[in-house]
Amino acid sequence: MSKVNPVIELKGLDKSFNGVHAVNSFSMTLYEGEILGLIGPNGCGKSTSVNLMTGVYTQDSGEIIYYGRDGIPHSLKDQSPANRAMMGMGRTFQTPKPFSDMTVFENIYTVAMLYNKSLKDARAKTDEIIEFVGFNEIAKQKCTKLPIEKRKWLDMARVLAINPRVLMLDECLAGLTPSEIDESLEIVRKINSQGITILFIEHVMSAVTNLCERVVVMLEGRFLNEGVPADVMKEPEVIRAYLGEDYQL
Repeated sequence: MSKVNPVIELKGLDKSFNGVHAVNSFSMTLYEGEILGLIGPNGCGKSTSVNLMTGVYTQDSGEIIYYGRDGIPHSLKDQSPANRAMMGMGRTFQTPKPFSDMTVFENIYTVAMLYNKSLKDARAKTDEIIEFVGFNEIAKQKCTKLPIEKRKWLDMARVLAINPRVLMLDECLAGLTPSEIDESLEIVRKINSQGITILFIEHVMSAVTNLCERVVVMLEGRFLNEGVPADVMKEPEVIRAYLGEDYQL
């Protein structure tokens, strides 16, 4: 991955809740085509940063620059998550939130109808995603019958229906078995191979090391370190603040 084309640049981002800094003068850059890991202890500001980037929250100060321009102005209209999704910013949530009374197909198709030019295009997009993710045999199943790993894959599949340029995965491996984690990582690699830039927020360090070309570490809302995962995870400050003294790569 060449650090040539920034996709998202965070510059001095700040967000407080009731006087407590959740994100504190945080800066980082996500480059086109990479899989960037964003790691740090619980409560360090990772999910808040994603919520700022995707318009769920508005930053108190600092800049979010999208594809080399200030693509996220401060008006309420342009701050909306729907607007940013239209710009190609997709994200999943720690807990999947499918339309529970719908089938797998209907979940994806409902999103595709909003982000494609016609119902014909939406249907074609849905069929393409179902094939891509490997959902052919369960396309007609109700979401309530899906095991946790397939609900998480469905969360990714629904985001693919918006035709994203960037996909932010917020702890998509939580609660999965080792074999389910391996299958999930293969899906993430496939998504990335389609030219979609990935921001990977995760606590499973073996997955981060295997998947990510670069990681950024947060601590107490601030930038702590960044670099190649194997190198960063050897840094004393990262071990002390996050991984623990007993951590072994």
